[in-house]
Amino acid sequence: MLKPIWKALACTLVFGALGTVMAAEPIVIKFSHVVGEQTPKGQGALMFKQLAEERLPGKVKVEVYPNSTLYGDDKEMEALLLGDVQIIARSLAKFDQYTKSVQLFDLPFLFDDIAAVDRFQQSPAGQKLLKSMESKNVTGLAYWHNGMKQLSADKPLRKPEDALDLAFRIQTSTVLEEQFKAVGAKPKPMIFSVVYQGLRTGLVNGTENTYSNFYNQKLHEVQKYVTETNHGILDYMLITTSDFWNGLPPDIRTELDKIVVESTAHANKEAERFNQQDKQHVLDAKTTEIIALTPEERSAWRDKMKPVWAKFEKEIGPDLIQAAQAANQVQ
Repeated sequence: MLKPIWKALACTLVFGALGTVMAAEPIVIKFSHVVGEQTPKGQGALMFKQLAEERLPGKVKVEVYPNSTLYGDDKEMEALLLGDVQIIARSLAKFDQYTKSVQLFDLPFLFDDIAAVDRFQQSPAGQKLLKSMESKNVTGLAYWHNGMKQLSADKPLRKPEDALDLAFRIQTSTVLEEQFKAVGAKPKPMIFSVVYQGLRTGLVNGTENTYSNFYNQKLHEVQKYVTETNHGILDYMLITTSDFWNGLPPDIRTELDKIVVESTAHANKEAERFNQQDKQHVLDAKTTEIIALTPEERSAWRDKMKPVWAKFEKEIGPDLIQAAQAANQVQ
């Protein structure tokens, strides 16, 4: 009679122990991105991992997959929505199918400098954009800088006319297509991982990129000229799914929200450092000439590209464009 009781008790203890082990399993957050670890995004992802695992030991485990090792930039959004990854830092140019408002960040010569971008992103209008895709199960957590974009080509670009008939690699974005069409160039959407080969073979003649991406992807080996236009911003939105983030235990989500703020500050600080450092690396390599435009030359580029704003004003919203322009003024 005792044997069945002891067996039942033993089973209860075993299953109880298993339940305890299972309850102790950490929440795994897979963070996938498409660039190297020695980039602003790469450093931000590593900081997020470090802080999360330090402050939530045993509760959260973060797995970072850089350099498209898990998903390329053409597959990462699908993977996020399927739950195969939990966080990605996606270029702001790639959200137009989810919300047209984010196309704002692709408008050429909208922001005077990175400080103006910061002011707008921290404003109520900028913060509202982070929540603009929640109806599609996408929650924006923060903006991460990569930096201001420069033009590169296999010929010098000093005047807008110099870009005539050149093929420029772009991210998939209707705004960026119109930006290059405005100067008579041919925009060619292309995933980031094949840009080097595309330039080497002549499939495309030029790019728009930050110094950190330009150097990290060795584009200075296949581009003879960079024109410092600072014509646009290459930033990311750190995103997750609303279902995943809202489904986290409140105490864990609260701590992760704080960690997002800190890792964002780190990533943005690194963006500035990397761009200055990698600009110098490009100069030191002596393979690429950096062309500094005069104020008059830069104005010529701006005048040629600014009509693109009007084409997308209705989709983006005139009030949003005005709020972004207002951020150029230091309060």
